[in-house]
Amino acid sequence: MHRPRRLRRSPALRNLVREIQLSAHDFVLPLFVSEKIDQRRPIASMPGVFQLPVEEVVDEARRVQDLGLQAILLFGIPAKKDEQASGAYAENGVVQEALRAIKSKCPELVAITDVCLCEYMSHGHCGVTRIDGDHFHVLNDETVELLVKTALSHAAAGADMVAPSDMMDGRIGAIREALDANGFDQIGIMSYAAKFASSFYGPFREAAESPPQFGDRRSYQMDSANADEALREVALDINEGADIVMVKPALPYIDVLWRVRERFGKPTAVYHVSGEYAMVKAAAEKAILDERAAVLEIMTALKRAGADIIVTYWACELAQWLRE
Repeated sequence: MHRPRRLRRSPALRNLVREIQLSAHDFVLPLFVSEKIDQRRPIASMPGVFQLPVEEVVDEARRVQDLGLQAILLFGIPAKKDEQASGAYAENGVVQEALRAIKSKCPELVAITDVCLCEYMSHGHCGVTRIDGDHFHVLNDETVELLVKTALSHAAAGADMVAPSDMMDGRIGAIREALDANGFDQIGIMSYAAKFASSFYGPFREAAESPPQFGDRRSYQMDSANADEALREVALDINEGADIVMVKPALPYIDVLWRVRERFGKPTAVYHVSGEYAMVKAAAEKAILDERAAVLEIMTALKRAGADIIVTYWACELAQWLRE
C-alpha cells in the first residue's frame, strides 16, 4: 500500500505540472492621458505611474506593444469640466485625440476606453446630479444618454472596445443598441458589471483628478457586503449585451470573481486597483516584501480565481518578468 505523499519537485518539474501559467496576453495597462500637461507628470500616490500628454501616450502605446501586451485602457483628463461632462463626448476630446494618435502608430494594439463621466464632471460624480437640500441624486436616465454619446464618440475615434464603469442601470443595453445602429456592431463592451464602493480607489482619484466634490458614490456603486447582488448585476449586463464582465476591485472581491466565472462562464476581467497597487509599492519600498514575488503571486491568484483579463498598473513589468 502506497503512502500518499507530495512530490519534492525540482523547479523544472514544478514548471511542467503548474496549473496556472501567466502570459503577457493576460494583462491590460491603464493609461491616463491629460489635456492639461505637455510632459509626463508623476502621480505621487502611485510610484511609477504617470499622467501623459497625447504625444507621450503614443510612445507609451508603442512600448506596450513592443513588450508583447495586447491592450491598453484609456482614461482622459480634460482641460475643462462642466455639469454635462461635455469633454467626455467631444469630437476633439482628450481620449478621442489620443485614440486617433495611437491607432495611427499602433493599429494592432487593442484600445479600450473608459466610459464614465466623473473625470469630466465639475462635481466629480459619475453622472448628472440633482441636489435637494442636503441630499443629492444621480439621475440615471439622463446619465445614460451622455454615456451613449461618449461611447459613440470613442468608437468613431477608433476604440476597439468601450468599458462603461459608471454603474448606471441599463447603460449596457443602451450603448449596445446605439453602437449597432450606428455601424459599430464590431465594437465590444467590457462592462464594469460588479464595481464596489471601495476604499481602495483613492490613488486613482488623484491620477484621474476625479474625487467627488460632495457626498460619495455609494448610491450607485455596490455595497461591499453584497455578493449575491453582484451576480444579479452581472446577469443583467450579460443579458444587455456585455461581451466581457468585470469585477472591481480585485483581491477584496476574489470570492465574487470566482463566483462570476463559475456561474456565467463569460470572459471575465478583474481590475487590480490603485489602492492595491499603492499598498504593495509602499511595502516594497520599506523592504517588507519582495515586489516582484508578491505581484506574481497576486496575479497568479487572480487568474486561478477565474480572471481571463487582469487590468493592472504592473502590466509592463509583468511582461518583462515573464520573459526572463
